[in-house]
Amino acid sequence: MSELTAEFAHLLVHNVFLGILKNESRTTQSIFAAVPNVNLDYRPDPHARSANELLRHIAAADNLFLKTVVDGAFTPGSVKVPEDLRRPEEVADWYGKEYAKNLDAVAASRAEQLIKIVDFRGLFERPAFTFLQFGLLHTVHHRGQLSTYLRPMGGKVPVIYGESYDSAAAKKAAHAVA
Repeated sequence: MSELTAEFAHLLVHNVFLGILKNESRTTQSIFAAVPNVNLDYRPDPHARSANELLRHIAAADNLFLKTVVDGAFTPGSVKVPEDLRRPEEVADWYGKEYAKNLDAVAASRAEQLIKIVDFRGLFERPAFTFLQFGLLHTVHHRGQLSTYLRPMGGKVPVIYGESYDSAAAKKAAHAVA
């Protein structure tokens, strides 16, 4: 097996990852926007994170994984949602701005930065660009959890990877009025 080159990593990031990440961040923002500003302490089980904890964790971690690529180091706790942001829409707005800034920084990264070896909590070491995929999988996992909280909280599930019951019902209602 041949060694991964910086040029290949650069092509992979620019021709595959950046577009996927941009699309997925829109989906994440739509789920954030669907979180009602009530029942934020909702959790389906005493051992689960609350909706607010999950919302803030996703927003911070998604940006942390991008910063890992740019900074060449995985530094837990280095990205935090400001404490004064309390409403889901405030967190969503912060997330969108931070994510755009960090995604632009990834796009501007030099090819050599993308293959720098990064340590993940002493568990493994991988080239920096692979943290884009780790971050994506992490976000999709937690975003799925948060989306299952929406109805019990009194919210509606938006389109994620296809119509949801709620988005189909809204479309049907809109057509009935027209």
